[in-house]
Amino acid sequence: MENEPRKALFLDRDGTINVDYGYVYQKERFDFIDGVFELCRKARRLGYLIVIATNQSGIERGYFTEADFEALTAWTLERFRDEGVEIAAVFHCPTLSGDDRKPKPGMFLKAKVLLNIDMSASVSLGDKERDVEAGVAAGVGKNLLFAPAFENDQKSCEKTIKKPKTAADAVVGSMKEAEDWL
Repeated sequence: MENEPRKALFLDRDGTINVDYGYVYQKERFDFIDGVFELCRKARRLGYLIVIATNQSGIERGYFTEADFEALTAWTLERFRDEGVEIAAVFHCPTLSGDDRKPKPGMFLKAKVLLNIDMSASVSLGDKERDVEAGVAAGVGKNLLFAPAFENDQKSCEKTIKKPKTAADAVVGSMKEAEDWL
């Protein structure tokens, strides 16, 4: 039983775990998205591993260093632990190209091998279409596009707000809505 594949919740970082201010590398500019801890706690209760897969081209662009990224990651993982959530692994792509850079599935496929993940039983959540494309290419069973403006505006402006064009299985406007897909 121990060697059986496990399901995972794959999360993008900037724009999904935290507010994307553009090339975030300092904890002072790291604001968690409302509901992300609750989503992850529910996922863990349901047996999902939590895996972060994030493009971090700011490293190659020279906006911040690998050490800056690692320090922020350590702080982020500690915050999740404080909230009762253990993150199984963090994968990042520090470059502007390559097999690990989303929309390519490299980070997802590395997680699959390293953590023995059943991709078809897994869920991915990201705020950009490239996150969805990476999940689809990796064989993730449910791929969700996080678009909070869609939820916030759809009731009052139903005729003017259009659902984003996406390959995702669903567009979710909140972390609570994402919970329903686990």
